[in-house]
Amino acid sequence: MNHAAKSLRAFIGARNFEESRQFYKELGFEESPIDASMSYFKVTDTLGFYLQNAYVEDWINNLMLFLEVDDVHRYWKELQSLGLHQKYKGVKLTPIREESWGRECFMHDPSGVLWHFGQFHPGK
Repeated sequence: MNHAAKSLRAFIGARNFEESRQFYKELGFEESPIDASMSYFKVTDTLGFYLQNAYVEDWINNLMLFLEVDDVHRYWKELQSLGLHQKYKGVKLTPIREESWGRECFMHDPSGVLWHFGQFHPGK
């Protein structure tokens, strides 16, 4: 099957929609509201996700997103400097881990969504 894909967009939920909207804007995503209960957040023209005013605990507690970055060490420092883990209840940062495929750090958003920010080793 030949896919002429242009982007891939996940849907994530929010325990508190307004708080999550503010969180993602402070994280550096650009918001495009769709309606009163959904927004599209993008980091580039083709990388983004839909944030919904919907919360299902089992879904959110098992939801993970991976964002590949060019320099995980720089990204980690920037995450720490934003202070979102101090401003928003439930936001947790986990330092960089070295893996066989590369390195990554982690962040839980205010609802519990687990973000992986990673950098692959060359050739992986």
